[in-house]
Amino acid sequence: MSTKIKKLLISQPAPADLEKSPYRNLVHKHNVDITFYKFFEVVGIPATDFRKTRIHISDYTAVIFNSKNSIEHFFRMLKELRETVGENMKYFCSTEAIALYLQNFIQYRKRKVFFGNQYFSDLLEVMGKHRDEKFLFPCSDERQTEYTKALDKAKFKYTKAPMYTSKPRDLKHLDIDSFDAIALFSPIGVRSLVKNFPDIKEHNVLIAAFGTSTHAALKENGIKLNIAAPTQSSPSMAMAIENYILGKAQESVVTTKGDAGKHGVRNTIASSTPKRNKPVIANKEIYKQRMEEKKAQAAARRAARAAEKAAKEAAARAAEKAAKEAAERAQREADEKAAREAAAKAKKTAKTKAPAKAKSPAKAPAKVAAKAPAKVAAKAPVKIAAKSPAKAPAKVSAKPAKPAKPVAKAAAKPVAKAPAKAAAKSNAKPTAKNTAAKSKATATKKK
Repeated sequence: MSTKIKKLLISQPAPADLEKSPYRNLVHKHNVDITFYKFFEVVGIPATDFRKTRIHISDYTAVIFNSKNSIEHFFRMLKELRETVGENMKYFCSTEAIALYLQNFIQYRKRKVFFGNQYFSDLLEVMGKHRDEKFLFPCSDERQTEYTKALDKAKFKYTKAPMYTSKPRDLKHLDIDSFDAIALFSPIGVRSLVKNFPDIKEHNVLIAAFGTSTHAALKENGIKLNIAAPTQSSPSMAMAIENYILGKAQESVVTTKGDAGKHGVRNTIASSTPKRNKPVIANKEIYKQRMEEKKAQAAARRAARAAEKAAKEAAARAAEKAAKEAAERAQREADEKAAREAAAKAKKTAKTKAPAKAKSPAKAPAKVAAKAPAKVAAKAPVKIAAKSPAKAPAKVSAKPAKPAKPVAKAAAKPVAKAPAKAAAKSNAKPTAKNTAAKSKATATKKK
């Protein structure tokens, strides 16, 4: 079999931009004709079926994502169930690419999104610092995968939440013999290939597979594995195929700790530096003492973080209160200033109006002169005329002849009428008395 690969079938959907994909070198450097076609389709499990599992997403504090499908169907299920996730929810992603894809669904924050460097074992090390969390693992309806095996072996408390299922697609329209190699990435891809081409072992085609679970599925179906990934020098499928074309020797597969020994796949851990052995403590009491010390140190760190957080919150509250008081004080001072300016303005307008009234005094004296002399002239002449009927009317009646001002005109009318009446009455009474006295005198003389 020639090591040259001119036509390659990849069991994945085509990338959005081939120039930015890892398969760019295969196309440009080695002139490989690549065909992308997904061997299976992912179908979401309905919410009615998911409710039968009696899993309440809001009861969990952390979620594990190992693929983009798990992210998409997790948030789809949230929408169908009408549930919400709190802001304190933590997200653990197997790679940084999956963590970046999470930005399409949540507000990305470094403090609540965690991811491994390259392998799932790296993520397990990160999760080891958060063992108190309640983990939810959205996945397919497969019973057990390499991820669940790794989680079980690491003794994490998690709940498997099947949210989608994978169904093989019809591949019979593909001419398998026209391809030099086929790249597979999951056990469902292997099942789809076997279902559509039961005699695949008889075809002269190279099989490349990524991941130990895919390798195990190939071995179960008796299919020979030609190109394995990931390895220490070929962490991706594109690099593994390129190294195969260049004729480089195949390396052992890099896997997580303790994976897939059941199916005879060789398990090694790639590491550039030798692993440091932990010291063995024979005395149980010393071991317990050290564990207690570590727990106490961890509790002290948590208390320090809590105290720091409380201090920051208290400082923030104090700053907010001070800002509020300053705003109220400024508003109060502004109101007082406005009141002072309004009072000063009113006082100024009052001063400007007072001289204007003083310049025209003709109206006020007329009213006073019209009222006061009338009362005096009406009452006083009557009393005076009663006492001395001859003199008083002359003086009172003499006054109306002098006036030249308008005030005297108003006062002249009542003064002229009142003395005349009084004088008439006073003149009439004395004449009657005099005539009676004279008649008496004449009568006595005659006698």
